[in-house]
Amino acid sequence: MSRFLPSQLRFLRASDLTKMGVSSKMSDSNPEMRSTAARICRESLAGIWKHVNSDNIVVKHISGGLSNWMYLVQLPEGTVPLRGEPRQVLIRIYGQMHGEKTVESMITESVIFALLSERKLGPKLHGLFPGGRIEEYIPARPLLTKELADPELSALAAEKMAQIHRMQVPINKEPTWLWNSMANWLGTVEEVLNNFGDIDDKHMAIVDNIRSLQLEKEIAWCRNVVNQQKHEVVFCHNDMQEGNILLRQNTRKRELVLIDFEYSAYNYRAFDVANHFVEWQYDYTASEYPFYYERQNAEPTDEQKLHFIRHYLKTLGKEDPLEEEKLLDEIKVFTMISHLLWGLWGIVNSNSQIPFGYLEFADSRLRSYQCLKEKMIVSGPIRCGVKRKDEHND
Repeated sequence: MSRFLPSQLRFLRASDLTKMGVSSKMSDSNPEMRSTAARICRESLAGIWKHVNSDNIVVKHISGGLSNWMYLVQLPEGTVPLRGEPRQVLIRIYGQMHGEKTVESMITESVIFALLSERKLGPKLHGLFPGGRIEEYIPARPLLTKELADPELSALAAEKMAQIHRMQVPINKEPTWLWNSMANWLGTVEEVLNNFGDIDDKHMAIVDNIRSLQLEKEIAWCRNVVNQQKHEVVFCHNDMQEGNILLRQNTRKRELVLIDFEYSAYNYRAFDVANHFVEWQYDYTASEYPFYYERQNAEPTDEQKLHFIRHYLKTLGKEDPLEEEKLLDEIKVFTMISHLLWGLWGIVNSNSQIPFGYLEFADSRLRSYQCLKEKMIVSGPIRCGVKRKDEHND
């Protein structure tokens, strides 16, 4: 489940937008959509793709309505590639992104995707076009939430995260993404909360509770907590939840592929790990409102966290019990911050037309944040990697 949720979709050309409209007409059976897909392939791919048209390609809509619309496009049955070109590709059409720096964000994501493709850490990049890109189509399925706890899959996910973290990417290397995202979303929160129409008592109680929070002060408090310690900054995925982790199909051994790097940026490494662990507790496959399950007892145990951390550190060549302990302590801090971040995200999207219980989700994340903050205040500041006096007498 990609995190950016548009109120409308932005297409490739103004003429396409006018012809197709923004509400319905992304169906793979829509003649305009098929014509657009054929044009993109002719302009961006080589070989036999130069001769395709809307009548002789297979177009299948496989995902969409959140931040991207994705289509599997296949050559006609029996067609033989001329120069080793792919028989099938994935067309990704970007949705609208929040904020004033949309173009900058899209350029950054394209650079990141190209680097990941080159280093075989993500799908192969076949082409870029205004409003989207053409990617390798990977026969795969997203992991189920419960599969995140599978020891083998958890180890593979840890290795993938480590491979991402050791990348050197030519973008801003300061950990500004986390705080900028919070600040940007905070700027929208008040407007969103004031624009609700008639809502039931349950939702009004959630809105009232959110309004009672001093979110700007909470962000400042979290930033102060982080600044009290030195935390390693690396290139992070920042949204490594089960929907963005694909399990390749039809392979002899289990292999994972990471997708959806639109939130990727330099950030505190412990945020990426902590955020991944938090996602063990949320399942987004519910068929009825609020369209997610909160799995309150699914938080990874210390043993499960260590299993992940050890494979992560081994991949980086940093096998060290002190490093394990330091990362475990850092995760406590950034678990709390993950809840605050995505709580703000839920508020910002809570008046979206997309069917999802954003307000309930925001309430869940912010309550978890408050609970963890209270525990931290009672236990005292966390000294990352340093034993406190009461911990020496186990």
